[in-house]
Amino acid sequence: MKSFVVIGAGRFGGAVARELSGLGYEVMVIDKDEVKTQIMAKYVTHAVTADATDDAVLHNLGVRNFDAAVISIGEDLGASVLTTMLLSNLGTKYIIAKAINRNQGRILEKVGANRIVFPEKDMGIRVAQSLVRTNLLDYIELSPDYSIMEIEVPKKWVGKSIRELNIRAKLGVNIVAVKRGLNIRVSPEPDYVFEDTDYPIVIGCNDDMNKL
Repeated sequence: MKSFVVIGAGRFGGAVARELSGLGYEVMVIDKDEVKTQIMAKYVTHAVTADATDDAVLHNLGVRNFDAAVISIGEDLGASVLTTMLLSNLGTKYIIAKAINRNQGRILEKVGANRIVFPEKDMGIRVAQSLVRTNLLDYIELSPDYSIMEIEVPKKWVGKSIRELNIRAKLGVNIVAVKRGLNIRVSPEPDYVFEDTDYPIVIGCNDDMNKL
């Protein structure tokens, strides 16, 4: 079973920790605020009140033995950078760090973070995309040019198969999955016929997505 350590039990860190724990994984949360760790103790395997910028604390808690670490203290750049450096020096396998902006993200990458996330930026993009695309349910930016979208099935697709619609050739996008009720079909076959309750998940370059 995979194990994770989440440093910082704010809104983002707390949400990550609760979701991982709900999925059945071992999760340790570290935060300097005892009130936050007491709250998180209800949801995760271990909740520790400690200063993650202290090398001895991280060593004694055995953070290097976890499969991944999530650093959710982006508001405090100094603490975030120092914690990232310490985790990297301890040999932590995979480090994900929350950043407020690109400059902070670049600094965290240089000191050892394997992946940078921008929660507020990503949510802002999703809200903006949903405002201009009325049939859009969810949006994930993969790069400045490519994205994944979950959409309501277009009316003209209903009753037709993927083969008939020839979506990839005509629009340049790929259907990677289709949600129908509580079920999700990954890589639907060409003979899959759309119903009006379907929600296709498509991937492609943004120009082609705009045509869709």
